[in-house]
Order: sequence, then structure tokens, then C-alpha cells
Amino acid sequence: MIRNYFKTTVRGLMKNRTYSFLNIAGLAIGVACASIIFLWVQDELAFNHNFAKRNNLYTVFENQTYEGKVSTFRATPGPMAKALKTDIPGIKNAARTAGADNIVFSLGDKAINEDGSYADAEIFSILKLPFVKGDETNVFHDIHSVVISTTMAKKFFGDADPMGKTLKMNNEQDFTVTGVFTDLPKNSTFVFQWLVPLQNIEHLKPWMQDWGANWARTYVELEPSADVNAINKKLANYIGTKKSGNTTFSFLFNMNDWNLRDKFTDGKMDGGRIEYVRLFAAIAFIILIIACINFMNLSTARSEKRAKEVGVRKVMGAGKGKLIAQFIGEAVIMAFIAVVVAVGMIYIALPWFNNLVQKELTIDLLQPLHLIYLLSIGLVTGLLAGSYPAFYLSSFNPVSVLKNIKLPSAAGAGFIRQSLVVIQFSVSIVLIIGTVIIYQQIQHVKNRDLGYNKNNLIYIDTKGKLSDHFAAVNNELKQSGVVADASLSEYPVLQIWSNSDNYSWEGKDAAKNLLITFENVSPQFVSTMNMKLIAGRDFYSNTTIDSNNVIINEAFAKQMGKEGHVGATIREGGAKMLRVTGIIKDFLYNDMYIKGAPLLLYNHPQGTNFLTIRFKQGVSLQDALAKTEKIYKRNNPGYPFEYKFVDTDFDQLFKTETLTGKLAGVFASLAIVISCLGLFGLAAYTAERRIKEIGIRKVLGASVAGLTSLLSRDFLKLVGISCLIAFPVAWYATNNWLQNYQYRINVQWWVFAIAGGMAILIALTTVSFQAVKAALSNPVKSLRSE
Repeated sequence: MIRNYFKTTVRGLMKNRTYSFLNIAGLAIGVACASIIFLWVQDELAFNHNFAKRNNLYTVFENQTYEGKVSTFRATPGPMAKALKTDIPGIKNAARTAGADNIVFSLGDKAINEDGSYADAEIFSILKLPFVKGDETNVFHDIHSVVISTTMAKKFFGDADPMGKTLKMNNEQDFTVTGVFTDLPKNSTFVFQWLVPLQNIEHLKPWMQDWGANWARTYVELEPSADVNAINKKLANYIGTKKSGNTTFSFLFNMNDWNLRDKFTDGKMDGGRIEYVRLFAAIAFIILIIACINFMNLSTARSEKRAKEVGVRKVMGAGKGKLIAQFIGEAVIMAFIAVVVAVGMIYIALPWFNNLVQKELTIDLLQPLHLIYLLSIGLVTGLLAGSYPAFYLSSFNPVSVLKNIKLPSAAGAGFIRQSLVVIQFSVSIVLIIGTVIIYQQIQHVKNRDLGYNKNNLIYIDTKGKLSDHFAAVNNELKQSGVVADASLSEYPVLQIWSNSDNYSWEGKDAAKNLLITFENVSPQFVSTMNMKLIAGRDFYSNTTIDSNNVIINEAFAKQMGKEGHVGATIREGGAKMLRVTGIIKDFLYNDMYIKGAPLLLYNHPQGTNFLTIRFKQGVSLQDALAKTEKIYKRNNPGYPFEYKFVDTDFDQLFKTETLTGKLAGVFASLAIVISCLGLFGLAAYTAERRIKEIGIRKVLGASVAGLTSLLSRDFLKLVGISCLIAFPVAWYATNNWLQNYQYRINVQWWVFAIAGGMAILIALTTVSFQAVKAALSNPVKSLRSE
């Protein structure tokens, strides 16, 4: 039976090559597109699945309330990890990590800056890192031990055994390699290439042992039988029991949610990447359904061609069930042919897609999950796509068919075909509108006044002793002829993470808790960034004179009310008095979608980590970087010259939105292509069915333009109906998405007009090709049989 189905399918494919191509191409594109999206979804859902204990692993988060709004933070007090393990039953283990800035490891003349972290020894038991060398129980037996990844080991030692070898950190301290772990996968929260004992830094500053200072990430492993809700109740005011008056609310956040549900609003989990996972999974299903719709449309449209075959087979004794099985079997075989073609498309498209989404997705036909998926998608698609045509064709009355009587269900089939075309184009129009709105929103924010000039600006980690002789370095940079200005800062201008609520001033409401961001900078910071000083003066170059003077932004000045002016005094902590010497225009940092947040600048170059350099306008970028590198290496030997562009980092802040816009554009294009393949086939079928009518009209004097209009009109009506359906759906969806952003565009009517116009133009172009072809045909040939 299957052999017979295969024969009839192949025979049908060869006999109707155009329709066979359209059927297979539509299904293949749909399956390929959906499969690639599902690979991305699988990768997102499998985040951190390399950690065997992930179901019992948590990080400690904190909710802090400022001005009635709850903000969620990942940083916790230094003593917390050890205390949790002792104080709260159910917590099996706990460890801290702290990010490491400006760290360079070197071996001889080879110096490499790698991402890494300081950590407690317990982290190895918690994460169960896959060690290829060393033992997790004693890799941190010495404070100057370092554990490295296989990639880092390869870079420094090649194929030699790294165990027991030494690497120098920041050209100062030797660290002995005591372990090597397998590289962590890309879909892992942790990206470190090395780990060293946290004891190397926690003794450096007394505040690291203060329960009121948050600086470390705290990870805990719970007992399998532990009650998370019960532990969270004990955690709620846990810090308050250690530090009187502290109202911080602590809670556990499971590893399975770190990547997908890391967005918090007013202290409560409020989505995250899971929203995009759901969105694109839905789009994948929609595109797959559109492809199935094509198959159903083309199959039902061709039903009249097979009506006599059905009639003859019924007369010969074929039952309805047998006919249904045959047509569904043919559909499934065609679906599997499309799946085979789709696999080839996936292999071709994956490198491009990986580059777009910055992943390393692969399809492995030997992997059971992928093989089952492809087999399932072929079977389900075939059943779904072939079900209606099978039941429709098998229901024909053989007597009516063989007498050429018009089939009573033809009108119903035509209505269904039209409805499916409307669905296809409605989805396509929604995707087109969504793509445009996302692009507009991104550009709206990118073109916003940032409060500084991000162009021609690079920043470099101030490794080694560069900050100690910055004045000399700055002079050399300016004398190079390519540098306009340079400055030091604690953080890059786009991301400033230090903040405190420990500030007060005359007239401040004691009940008002305000979080202020602060930044240590050198005196050249404001001028280097091209920020606007709206009152007062900039810092003096003599930092001793300005050691207790600060510059604040407009947002801070407004919070201070009538005290927000030059010369005002701000109290830091209990006693230290700061004097406001200048007020700068608000500039954006951290979140590009909100208004400028209160900020304070200290004239403290000694507390900085980054050197920011502004190149002169019009200089050769290659020449400017080359000259800067020479000066950097001359003043900071032994450290690699590694820089980043501020405008590139700025673009990266919109990575998720940009990716969403690009993918939506790609999917919209594919949806249009798939829809047009079906429309092309239906237009060809309509022209073929009405060929004699066209011949008669031509004989009676109808023009080519008139006949083209006649054949195109019905299809354009369907696209018009699609617009009426798609517009309110698109408005609701895009308007709802924009509510996630405080700084956003308004949805304009012309976007809908353009999307609708594009859909009509595309449909008209597709249909007109067949309509013009039919209109130009020789009427003698079409009427010869009459």
C-alpha cells in the first residue's frame, strides 16, 4: 500500500511540476524556518542545563525600597554566604563570587586579559565544574591558587601540562595553576575563564565585612528536601537581624530562571527572555501553519483535476476510508520530501543565523531529539496539511463527477481557500507592522540626546600603574595630534553601578529614602565626554583642592529642591561634608529608556578603573589607535592594549530589541514568500480554470488590461480583508509591547498604510504575472475543443 502511495505521489509530482514545486518549496521553507527557530528556543530553554544541581541551586537577591518603589539587586553583603549556611537549616552549601576588573595574566612575554572571578572554594562543590585536571576538594588549598579553563590553558601552555605552573596576575603576584576545567557552554550564565580565592580581595577594604555594603554574589545549594518558601520567609528580614535598621528584603532565585525570567518590576518577577522565547515559538508555529495552509489551498484547488480519478476509483469499489488513507499518505510523503529539502536549507542557513543571534546552534540528525522532531514535524505537517484535501476529495459523488456536474461542495471549498489566504496575509501584515514599529522604537532611543557625545570615544582598562601617572600619559596623548581629551573614571560612561542612599542635605525629608549613583572621576571627565555644565564650574586639575567638592546632575539638583544649587552642602554618611561646585545636564547611563537618574561625581582619580579617550574629529581611526597603542604600551609595559568603542557598547544595549526586529523582518519576509507561493499557485489554477472564459472575452474584444484586472480583483479583495483583520491585531500587539518602555514612540497610522500597501503590491505582482500570461494566451487554442 505504501509503495502504491509513493508511486502515485511521484507520478503526480512529475505530471504537475509547477504545483509540485510550489507545494514542496512552501512546506520546505516553512519547516526550515520553524526548525531554526526551535533550535534557538531549545538553546534558550537549555540555559545552565550543564549544571547537574541546577534544580537546587539559587542566587540570593535583594529588594530595596526607594521613594516607594522596589528595586531588585544581585549584590549582597560579604558575610552573608557563611552566615546563611550556619543559621538557616536546609541550606547545604553557600559561596560568594566577585567580578574581577582589570585583571591580566601573563607568562613571560605573553599577556592575556580573560574574564574571570574571585570565588569561595565552595563554588566548586556547588557548580560541580567538570575538571580535567585537579581535584575540586583542594584546588584552593593556597590563597595564590588559580583554576583555569581548557581554552586558557591552551593559550598559555599549548599541549604542555599546566598543573603546578605559575601565571603572574597584573605583573605583580604569581598564582599557581591547581586545576583545569572544561570550557563552559555558550548557554551558561557563568562565562569565567579563571577563578582565584576570594580571600585575595576581601581583606583589602574594611567595608567588605559590613552587612550594609553589597558587593558579592551569593550562591546557595539547598538540600533536595528543603522547603524554598520556608527558607524565603526566614530570609525576608535576615539582613535586618544582622544590621539594625536595615529594611532590605532577601529571597532565593532559582538557577532555572536566571536566563529566562530575570526581569523584576517593583520587586516581583516580571518576565524576561521567556517573553521572546514564547514570541518566536509562536511565530515558528504560525509560519509552519502558513506553509500547511499553502498545501491545503493548492491541493483543494487541484481537486477538480483529480475528481474523475476519484469517481473512477469509487466505481471500481474503492471505499472512502481507502481514498482518505491514499490522499493523506500522499500528503505525508510530500511532507517528508519537503523535510528532506528543509534539512538542506537548515544547513545552508544556520551559519548566517548563528552570526545573527551570536550562538553556535547545530542540527545533528544522529541526535535522537532532532531526529524525532524532524520525523514528527513531517508526519504532523503531512497529516495537518493533507487532512482537509483528503476528506474533501473522498466525499465526491462518482456519478456527478463522471457526468461533469458542478460539485456541490466546490463553493464551500472556494470559501475555505479564500479564508486561508486571508489568514496568511493577515499574519504577514502583522509581522511587517511589528518589524517597522520595533525599528522605529530602537531608532527613537538611539537618536535620543544622551547628554554627551558617544562618537570617537574609546575606553581602556587602567591595568597596572597607569592611573598613578595619568597626567604624563594625558600630556603624551594630547601631543600625539590625534587625541582631543582623556579622563579616568571608575566605570564606563554607559554603565555606572556604584550607588548609595547614605546622602543627606539641609531640608531633606528624613522619611524619604533616595538612591544616588556616584562615580569617581578625574578632573577631565566632563570635558572628555562633552557634557554640558549648566551651573558652576568643572573640577580643578589639582585634586587636593577639590577633594571634598562634587558635581551633581540636574536630576539630583531637583531632588534637593531649593538646596539644589552651586555652593550647597551634601552630607555623606555621618559626618563628611561635600560641596557642590557644578551642575551638569542629565546624561543617560544603565537604562536608556528612562530619564536621567540622580548622580554625583567625585574628583577622585585614585578610585578609577577606566581610561576614556576622545579622538579628534576627522582623524584616521587606524592612525589614532596605532599612536594611542604606542603611548599606552610605553607607559604600561606588560599589559595588552585592549579597547572598546563607546558607540559600539551603546548599540549593544539594544541587542535584544535589534535582534527581535531583525528576526521579525526575516520571518515577515518568509511569511510573505510562502504566502506568495500559494497565491501564485492559486492564481495559476484560477487562470487555467477560466481559460475558455478568457478566450471568449478576448474574441469579443476584451483588452489585456481588462482581463488582468478581472482575474486579479478577487485576490486583491482578500488582501484588503486581511488588512482590516491585521490592523487592529497589530495595533494591540505593538502598543502592548511599547508599554514596556518609559521612553517610547507613538504608533502612527502611516505604518499601517505602508504595510497594507506593501501587501497589496506584493499580491498584485504575484497574481498579475499569471493574469497577464492568461490574458496574452491565444484564444484559438483555448477554444479549439469547443
